[in-house]
Amino acid sequence: METSQAKFAVKLLPSMTDFAFLVPLAFLFGRMEGVKTLLSDCDTGWHIRTGEWILANHQAPARDIFSFSKSGAPWYAWEWLSDVFFARLAAWGGLQAVVLAAMLLICATLTGLYFLVRRKSNPVVAILVTMVAAAASSVHWLARPHLFTLFFLVVFCAALERVRAGRTRLFGVPVLAMLPVVTVLWTNLHGGFFVGILMVAAYGAGEFLRLALAPGSGDRARMRHEGRLYMLAAGGCLSASFLNPYTWRLHQHMIQYLGDPWNSQHIVEFLSPSFHHPTAIFFEMMLVLGVLSAVAHVKRGSFTEPLLIVVWAHGGLLAARNIPIFAIVAAPAVAATISGWMDALPQMDVAGWLREAGARANRIVRETAETDAMPRWHVVSVLAAALIVAVVYAPNPPKKFRAEFDPGFYPAKALATLKGDPGARIFTNDEWGDYLIYSLYPGHRVFVDGRSDFYGDAFEEKYAAVLSVKYGWEQTLSRFGVNTILLPPDAPLTGALKESSKWRVTYDDGIALVFRAVNPPGGPQVSVAANLRGGEGRDREVTKTEERDRAITPTIKPI
Repeated sequence: METSQAKFAVKLLPSMTDFAFLVPLAFLFGRMEGVKTLLSDCDTGWHIRTGEWILANHQAPARDIFSFSKSGAPWYAWEWLSDVFFARLAAWGGLQAVVLAAMLLICATLTGLYFLVRRKSNPVVAILVTMVAAAASSVHWLARPHLFTLFFLVVFCAALERVRAGRTRLFGVPVLAMLPVVTVLWTNLHGGFFVGILMVAAYGAGEFLRLALAPGSGDRARMRHEGRLYMLAAGGCLSASFLNPYTWRLHQHMIQYLGDPWNSQHIVEFLSPSFHHPTAIFFEMMLVLGVLSAVAHVKRGSFTEPLLIVVWAHGGLLAARNIPIFAIVAAPAVAATISGWMDALPQMDVAGWLREAGARANRIVRETAETDAMPRWHVVSVLAAALIVAVVYAPNPPKKFRAEFDPGFYPAKALATLKGDPGARIFTNDEWGDYLIYSLYPGHRVFVDGRSDFYGDAFEEKYAAVLSVKYGWEQTLSRFGVNTILLPPDAPLTGALKESSKWRVTYDDGIALVFRAVNPPGGPQVSVAANLRGGEGRDREVTKTEERDRAITPTIKPI
C-alpha cells in the first residue's frame, strides 16, 4: 500500500519537462513585464486586422489596404496564415487569447528544445542548458508570427537528429519526406521558412565535410548517400516553399529584404546586440560554450554541429533577432559536450578533490535521472497554465497580466479625438501607425506603419526626415495632404510644430499631442517617390526604429 501511495505521490510532482514548460512563464512574469512584454510591439495589431480582411474577402491581399500615402500599391501579406490565426483568436477571446497563444507557443518551443537536448545529455544538464537558451532567446519574445519560426526550427532539428540516429521513418513514412510538407505550412505562417531549408542543407554539408576532412570516421558510401538525401530534402523544402499565394515573388522579396543594408543601419533588431543588455550574459554564455562544443565535435570528426554553430553565432552577432535561432541550434551540441566533460572528469588527471566532486555530481545526476524517468501527470504545468488564463481574463488583472497595448506609451486617450474627425489624414511615427491601424481601421488610414519594406527605403528616408525636422519636411506633409499630426511630447517634430504658425495643438494628455493644420491642404498630391520599389514588401517583423522592444526592467532598454 505504501509503495502504491508513493508512486501516486511521485506522479503529482513536477518533472524536468514541467520545469522546461514553466521556464518561459517564470521569465515573463518574474524578470520581465509579463503580457506587456508580448504586446510591446504593435505589429500584433495590424496582423489581426490583416487577418480580419482576409477572412472577410476570402483571399490574401495583393495591394495595400492600410495607408493613404501608398494606397493601392502592391503589397503582399507574407504571414497571411498567421494573420488569420491571430484574427480568429482575437474574435474568439480578444487580445487575451492572442497573448495566451503566444505564451503557449513559446512554452511548447522550449519544451520541445528540452526533449531534443535531453537526447544528447542527462536531464540536469538538459534543463540547465534549456534555461540558458530560454533566457538568451527572450530578447525576441513578442506576440508576432516569428514565434512560429522558432517552433518549426525545433521541429526540424528533432526530425534531422532522428534521421541521423538511424530512425529514418515515422509511421512508415520517411521523415525527410515529411519536411517539405511542413515547409508549406511554415512558409505561409512566417517568412523565416528559409531557416529550415538551411538547416537541412547544413546536415548534408556536414556529411560531405566528414568525407573531405575525416575520411576514416565511418562508411564513406553511407556518408555520401546520407549527404545526398539531406540535399534532396533541402531541395524538396525549397520547392515546397513556392506553394504560397505569392509564389516566386516571396523568394524574390526575401533576397531583396535580407540583402538590404538599410535594415542593419536603422532597424533595432537588425543591429548587432548590445552586450550591456541584461540578457546579453546568456548569449555570451552560449557563444563561449558553443565555440568549445564546436571544437570538441571537430576533434571527434563531426562537422554538422560546428557548421551550424558558426553560421548562427555569426548571425546572432550581426543581428539581435538571430540570437534565439542560435540559442536553439547550439543547445543540443552544448549539452552533449558538457555531459561528456562530466562523464570524463572522474578519470581526468586533475586534483583528487575535483575528481571526487565530479564523481559525486555524476551520482546525483544518475539518481535525478532515475527519479525523473518515473511517469508524471504534469499537474503543476496544467495548474500554472490554468492560473495564468484565469488571471489574464479576470475583470481587473494585475498590471503584468493585462492584455493591452501599453496606454502609458500608445496614444489610447487621443483616439476619441481622432475618431471624431473622419477626414483626418494623420501623420505619426511608424509604431503609433501600427496602433492606429489596430484602433481606427477602416475608418482611418495611416501615413506610415511598421511595414518598412512595403514603403521602401526612399519613402522611409522622407518619413525620417519629417520626424527629425530636416529640410523639406513641410513640403512632404503638404504633398501627402496631411492635416493632423499625432506625436509624443519628446519628438523633435513636436517642438517645431509648437513654434509654427501653421499648426495648433488641439489635444494634449501628456502621452500624445494632436496638432491640426490652421489652413488644411486642399488634397494630397502624392509624388512618384512615394511609390518607389512598387511597394514590394511584407511585414518584416521589425521592432521599430525606436529602441523600444521591451526591457527586463522598466528602466533598461532592449538589445
